[in-house]
Amino acid sequence: MAAEIVNPRSDSDSDAGTEQEAGTEPLDSFDPAFALHRGGKMAVQATVPVRDKDDLSLAYTPGVAKVCSAIAEQPDLVHDYTWKSSVVAVVTDGTAVLGLGDIGPEASLPVMEGKAILFKQFGGVDAVPIALNCTDADDIVETVVRLAPSFGGVNLEDISAPRCFEIERKLQERLDIPVFHDDQHGTAVVTLAALRNAARLSGRTLGELRAVISGAGAAGVAIAKMLVEAGIGDVAVADRKGVVSADREDLTAVKRELASFTNKAGLSGSLEAALSGADVFIGVSGGTVPEPAVASMAKGAFVFAMANPNPEVHPEVAHKYAAVVATGRSDFPNQINNVLAFPGIFAGALQVRASRITEGMKLAAAEALASVVGDDLAADYVIPSPFDERVAPAVTAAVAAAARAEGVARR
Repeated sequence: MAAEIVNPRSDSDSDAGTEQEAGTEPLDSFDPAFALHRGGKMAVQATVPVRDKDDLSLAYTPGVAKVCSAIAEQPDLVHDYTWKSSVVAVVTDGTAVLGLGDIGPEASLPVMEGKAILFKQFGGVDAVPIALNCTDADDIVETVVRLAPSFGGVNLEDISAPRCFEIERKLQERLDIPVFHDDQHGTAVVTLAALRNAARLSGRTLGELRAVISGAGAAGVAIAKMLVEAGIGDVAVADRKGVVSADREDLTAVKRELASFTNKAGLSGSLEAALSGADVFIGVSGGTVPEPAVASMAKGAFVFAMANPNPEVHPEVAHKYAAVVATGRSDFPNQINNVLAFPGIFAGALQVRASRITEGMKLAAAEALASVVGDDLAADYVIPSPFDERVAPAVTAAVAAAARAEGVARR
């Protein structure tokens, strides 16, 4: 079976379920987004024919019994004779959906379907949306563990912090398949790739840069960790109360850990103060950064204002002071888009049946993504387009190679 990236509706059923109360119009009649989503965005398609009794006897009983018995005797055969090694569960509880927040599992489904078709479109990976009607971390972990035999990997999606950190960690401990929280690591991979190229464009290395991150949630924490792993000179992270520093007494366990490996300069106080002389601003929090704070950054700075739909620094303002500007929006150059990372990362991990996704695999993905830009590097092109057909193969190959090098590949 395979997830099909088309809407399953046909001309004969396109009006099904459109009855409206008297005097009202179908939502489809005035909004193309509703028209596109009617009936959902994906379907399930068989990969083998069932045309006659011989086909039926092979695809189902009695032929299927032979395969089941073989798997029972040799469990690893499940990877060869089922879809397990090529399908990912996209799991959410609907508590941190895009810019919508806690909207619940049902309302999250259009986003999860969208994620699934992006897996297929950009990585050739089948994915199944699973929206859970529970928010307790242990309940989510237990549910996913019970579902895991059907899947080759788990992509955690739109789960609010700080629970997302605990859920990912516990699932990684209990499962022997890749578990990946895209809001954290996908964002971090693409950010690092863009920053590597921005540094290359300016003739600098990551080790020469001081970065400031606005936002200490899932994305901010993961970006900070990855930048440190990649050798950034220094990085400070700010939350609503200012720079996360070891001398603060109001830190959560996650932020205490964050303070232990960031902010070598010992900064404290506001985000605006921390930006003075900084080389890099990375926004993953929303809000607005005042123009004077942007103006106080170092000459030739980079501004990655990734909040959607309103960047923390509008590109028109950022371009006054920054050498490279990136956002999370598709209508400006240098879009930091997770779709550049997660399809290829999972494709590479599944290709070698990796037991997990390591830091080395994520770093390899960032390097491969950055390399796609090549000699075309420019201030308005430090990261490739999601529609660049070179992206997924490059990331897939790099992740598979890194998995083998780190000893987590099983084929």
